[in-house]
Amino acid sequence: MNEGAYAFEGGCDCRRVRYRMTDNPLFVHCCHCRWCQRETGSAFALNAMIEAERVELLCGEVDVVHTPSCSGRGQNISRCPECRLALWSTYAGAGELIRFVRVGTLDDPDRFPPDIHIYTQSKQPWVMIPAGVPVLDAYYDRETYWPQASLQRRRALLAKVGRAS
Repeated sequence: MNEGAYAFEGGCDCRRVRYRMTDNPLFVHCCHCRWCQRETGSAFALNAMIEAERVELLCGEVDVVHTPSCSGRGQNISRCPECRLALWSTYAGAGELIRFVRVGTLDDPDRFPPDIHIYTQSKQPWVMIPAGVPVLDAYYDRETYWPQASLQRRRALLAKVGRAS
C-alpha cells in the first residue's frame, strides 16, 4: 500500500469477489453515453479511474468479458463469476494499466462523487447535474480537467511501462 494512502474496499453482491483500492482514484467519470446506459441498465455509469497496480484482489477471481464499445475497440469488463456484477473495466486506450472501478461496488461509494459528467448530449432529461461540476457533451482533454497530482501519477505509470503520454 502507498505511504499515507487510504484503502477503499468493495466487492460484488454475493461477496465472492472482494477488492481494495490502495489510493484515491485519478479521476471519477459520470458517463451518460448510450453505451453506458445500455450496459448498466441505468442512466449513467460512475467510474473511478485508478492504476491497475493500486487495485488488489482480496478474495475470489473475476471473469473478464470483452464487450463492444462506441470506439469500436471494445472494453474488458471484470465480473464476479457467480452474481455477474461488473466490478471494473479496462479500455483499449490505457489497456490493462488503468481500471475503471464501478463506484457503486465500493463499500462507501459516497466518497467518490463525479469529477466530471461526460457525453451529456445523450443524458436522460430527468437527470439533474449539480452546479460546479464540469459538464461536457462528449469526452474531454485530460490536461484541462485532471488535477496535477493525477496527471503526474499517470505520467509515472506510463514511464514505468515505457509508454509516452
